Amino acid sequence: MADLHNSEITLRVSLDENRVPEKLSWSAQDGGIDNEEAKAMLLSVWDSKNQESLKIDLWTKDMPVDEMKTFFHQTLVSMSDTFMRATQDEKMTATMKDFCDYFAEKLELKK
Repeated sequence: MADLHNSEITLRVSLDENRVPEKLSWSAQDGGIDNEEAKAMLLSVWDSKNQESLKIDLWTKDMPVDEMKTFFHQTLVSMSDTFMRATQDEKMTATMKDFCDYFAEKLELKK
């Protein structure tokens, strides 16, 4: 059996006195990322034992609403792509992409 390589992704959240995120940063040595600042993050993990998704959604106080809308749109598009790679379900992927287009249109994200 081949030796396993461990890769670590680190998230750092700086909170204000009310425990609201003021600053987010992340590092991923294998990806060449070192203490990069972020304004928002969405993290989901699958708990196979309980058959449920566990998630952490954080954004800083100074995350602009227009950027949050774009962030969500890009995340939905990315999730559609990931769904296709994971399931090969072309019909549902197309439906998800249609929703992404609708989402962008309603939020006037497409120029």
